[in-house]
Amino acid sequence: MRASAFVYPWDVNGDPEAPARIAGLGVEQVTLAAAYHSTRALTPRHPRQRVVTAEYAAVLYPPGDRWAGRGLRPYPAGRWAPGNAYGEAAEALAAAGLEVHTWVVLAHNSRMGAEHPDTSVVNAYGDRYPWAPCIAQPGTRAYLTDLAAEAAVRPGARGTELESLGWYGLQHLHAHDKTAGVPLGEAGQYLMSLCFCPSCRTGYGERGLDAGALAQAVRRALEPLWRGTADDTGWPTVEKLLGEDTAAATRAWRDTTARTLQEEAVAAVRAAAPRGFRVLLHADPVSYHCGANAGVDPAHILSVADGVVVPCTGGTALLAPFAAEAREGTVLAANLTVVTGMGGSPGTLAADAARARAEGATELRLYHAGLASDEDLAAVRAGLAAR
Repeated sequence: MRASAFVYPWDVNGDPEAPARIAGLGVEQVTLAAAYHSTRALTPRHPRQRVVTAEYAAVLYPPGDRWAGRGLRPYPAGRWAPGNAYGEAAEALAAAGLEVHTWVVLAHNSRMGAEHPDTSVVNAYGDRYPWAPCIAQPGTRAYLTDLAAEAAVRPGARGTELESLGWYGLQHLHAHDKTAGVPLGEAGQYLMSLCFCPSCRTGYGERGLDAGALAQAVRRALEPLWRGTADDTGWPTVEKLLGEDTAAATRAWRDTTARTLQEEAVAAVRAAAPRGFRVLLHADPVSYHCGANAGVDPAHILSVADGVVVPCTGGTALLAPFAAEAREGTVLAANLTVVTGMGGSPGTLAADAARARAEGATELRLYHAGLASDEDLAAVRAGLAAR
């Protein structure tokens, strides 16, 4: 069962021992960040640093000429990944015998939201989510499609994994986050993630909804959730609070918007890539879910991409809907966190991999080789050796 470890360029560059250490885990591949959101990350073995602060969403290579004169454009990384940091790391990892695939984060960009606030998702109360570009806006879609093609198809890469290629919403790992005071379940997250920017208002209208009345209905629907008196059972609760027809119309708008963007972005990557280049999406099989693992329809996405990367830390239940639609050659990669301090369980990797295989997984993804402790990495080596 083929395995790949997620890696940042700063885990490798400046640490001459990193490529051999990662190869020594027993993985055949690395998924190396080429475009990434802001983060603060440990580098527990690096000879020159222990903490990297990526201050804003950036590409980790010099952006190309296609962005000249455009308002929405990717920013090169700062001092945390200068120059062609991706290319330097990719070359070193390939020299260690590892197949390199790109890792591209798309609709998750706080700098875009800060500098171009009109691009952000706007909730029913008028609050903007600067980390969440609205994927219905034509300018944003053009930016994301071009970024996918450029960041995915780096020199020497054999494939890509596209993260956040869909709706992002309220939920967001953020510095000093204070949003857990009211436990919003799936229904609350959906309602708080409905966008009311001009493009989405037009989209609702095309489906027979008055956007102003819909925003009022969403605010009313959220009141029992704010009071803690609603029993949130997911989509049935959305239907109950909004009405079945209204809920279905909002979901149809969002599902169609995400599906067409995914089709466009994957097509752009394929047009730029060499023959045999693999395109995977980080995905969730429930289409109304938001976040890094984009909510998708399994049958549709597996007709568009070569496969999916599915979150499996804590259980493999999300694999089944994709396995039911898989065809010969479809990649179903089970994503397992192997950093104990981030809720992972590297000590049970062999058993978790066997369980994922039984549920239809064809490959493993290990999050994250650069963040894990030496003890965690030793457990990964043992777990992969027992495959």
